Amino acid sequence: MSFAKLGCVVLDCPDPRALAGFYADVLGGTAKDEEDDEGEWVDLRLPDGQTLSFQAAPGHVPPTWPSSDGSQQFHLDLVVADLDEAEKKALALGAKPLEVEDRSRTFRVYADPAGHPFCLCLH
Repeated sequence: MSFAKLGCVVLDCPDPRALAGFYADVLGGTAKDEEDDEGEWVDLRLPDGQTLSFQAAPGHVPPTWPSSDGSQQFHLDLVVADLDEAEKKALALGAKPLEVEDRSRTFRVYADPAGHPFCLCLH
């Protein structure tokens, strides 16, 4: 029997406000700084009630994709109805393509502006 529930996923990054803004544009929702922390922590409250949080990490080193000699740490799978349209929007917001060449697949891999990998996945 479980004894805990997931509160949120937290991404380390150099600029929590900027990265929360990127994901707010991608996923919707409202970004809110925690009181009295000078932008060190920002919560993005998503329309479905989930929370994605961002924590300042001045020494953050983005993972590489793919990485045969290390971990990608984690990545987010974001479900979309149209890959081509979602890709255009993500790139316009500052995402960088990592693995998008095979257009027959049902997912494509990008990096957010802080370098975290994420996938756009066909619903």
